[in-house]
Amino acid sequence: MTTARIQEFLATRRPPSPCLVVDLDVVRENYCAFRKALPDSRIFYAVKANPAPEILRLLASLGSCFDTASVPEIEMALAAGATPDGISFGNTIKKERDIARAYRLGIRLFAVDCVEEVEKIARSAPGSRVFCRVLTSGEGAEWPLSRKFGCTPEMAVDVLARAARLGLDAYGVSFHVGSQMVDTGAWDDALADARTVFDRLGEKGITLRMVNLGGGFPTRYLKDVPSAETYGRAIFDALRDHFGNRIPETIIEPGRGMVGNAGVIKSEVVLVSKKSDDDEVRWVYLDIGKFGGLAETMDEAIRYRIVTPRDGDITEPCVLAGPTCDSADVLYEKAPYPLPVSLTIGDEVLIEGTGAYTTTYSSVAFNGFEPLRSYVI
Repeated sequence: MTTARIQEFLATRRPPSPCLVVDLDVVRENYCAFRKALPDSRIFYAVKANPAPEILRLLASLGSCFDTASVPEIEMALAAGATPDGISFGNTIKKERDIARAYRLGIRLFAVDCVEEVEKIARSAPGSRVFCRVLTSGEGAEWPLSRKFGCTPEMAVDVLARAARLGLDAYGVSFHVGSQMVDTGAWDDALADARTVFDRLGEKGITLRMVNLGGGFPTRYLKDVPSAETYGRAIFDALRDHFGNRIPETIIEPGRGMVGNAGVIKSEVVLVSKKSDDDEVRWVYLDIGKFGGLAETMDEAIRYRIVTPRDGDITEPCVLAGPTCDSADVLYEKAPYPLPVSLTIGDEVLIEGTGAYTTTYSSVAFNGFEPLRSYVI
């Protein structure tokens, strides 16, 4: 939903379109909800979701830690007030010189998913803690993250054993059930795999101490999603089922769930047209598309809620597209989007739930369009 603060900002400031407006009060509420839902887990905000300095400073002031994917993100978190011991280098694909730079900045917590990455860390960040990412199916996620990252539980045992032999601290296991995960039971199978890795390494005399539960916590788009409290209960129950009374340290990495519903994009209708006189489907072109920040409409995976000044009028399905000279810049065509028939050129629309993965996906100057402007209030 568009908050009253965002509505007032848009009405009084009249920022040019397209732009993103993020309400920090919502980010604060989301952080407190995660802390309440999983009080024994450390929160590592996924910086890649939205690295706006104002968001990072707020979360640092609340006590959040940070999951980073690159040296620049590490530097952003440090500049916002985070301390090195509250930052993880969570990307499993890192240049060795970036590992060395992170180490010089004080980072001592690194993600791995293969022996080769372990060897790089052993050379450039000796003595650091490492956690190994395990593959998950991603079933039930609107934006699956399987295959590219992670390894099988069997391989994770070998990876962490190798880390220990090289003098690293074999710290734990991580996984990611998939972004925008709406199945609260998705963590159960992943935790079963984590327990297997814990047990196998225990047999080798290596005691793991941490499970990184990853992200996947959703934000509301067109459909309601479970609350943070609901996820917290399901995850805690799964931890008890698989680890009994010896529950390890846990980390969560909310990104979308932390900032998604805090942001709204203001956009403008550039054109409404048809492809033939007898075409029953209109094309509605906005001044923002895939290359302007809405990349997650790829394969129509994420369907945003769009609010128009003509809501309440009769609606018909339409194809929704962006403004660039690229045929891939079509948002919704396989499943046309219902919009008011009266919608016309120049109308301003609000695209809700866009606080995550929009500014960071926005191209720098494709077709000459400037990156998505962002206002954090």
